[in-house]
Amino acid sequence: MDLLQWLFDARIQFEGGQFLLLREVLGNVFGLLSALGGIRRKVWAWPVGIIGNALLLTVFLGTVFGSPNPVDLYGQAGRQVMFIATAVYGWVRWRQARDANGTAVEPRWASWGTRALLIVVLVGGTAALTPLFRILGSYEPVWADAWIFMGSLLATFGMAKGWVEFWLIWVAVDIVGVPLLLSAGYYASAFMYLFYGAFTLMGFFIWWGVRNRHDLEQARVTVETAHLDPTVRRD
Repeated sequence: MDLLQWLFDARIQFEGGQFLLLREVLGNVFGLLSALGGIRRKVWAWPVGIIGNALLLTVFLGTVFGSPNPVDLYGQAGRQVMFIATAVYGWVRWRQARDANGTAVEPRWASWGTRALLIVVLVGGTAALTPLFRILGSYEPVWADAWIFMGSLLATFGMAKGWVEFWLIWVAVDIVGVPLLLSAGYYASAFMYLFYGAFTLMGFFIWWGVRNRHDLEQARVTVETAHLDPTVRRD
């Protein structure tokens, strides 16, 4: 119990009265480790992420958990709950795929219809949640909090499905998240969002490369099979 109390109270102090909550720093470190695992398509990325989400949930409900920074970001807090629920789904899905195929997930492109649906859900969900978060008293600009919530939901679901595009959704989340978190005084999270912006672009190109290599290998196998099959007509 003393350790838990220490974790809730611990902070990194700077000159001028500025400080960072240790929970915020640790939560983002676990989030970074989870992203690293995601790039490498490791199943352990999901449980590691859940730990970070649980820590950040207590941070963004500042008044509920008696935080030294009494600012509530309900979108940020709500997305931690969403992350945990979606992470359980992704954890199960990737474990099943690994047990069946030896690989936790095979990156693939979403269809054009799916891409269009993702954009519609992102914009429509942001518009629908903004008034709700405003009623709850979320930090302004409330639409940014709603955008981050919806983008995080779609990106996490896309990761579980193995869509290469999920990395680009994270970039869209980071672009809005950095100024919002800076204005709210969550400097550690803002810095991590800035770092994630570059990191998620790297993840996108890595998964893109994996997808291209897979496509080239499939094309090579198809050509070799056609060459060896005597029933295939060659002009």
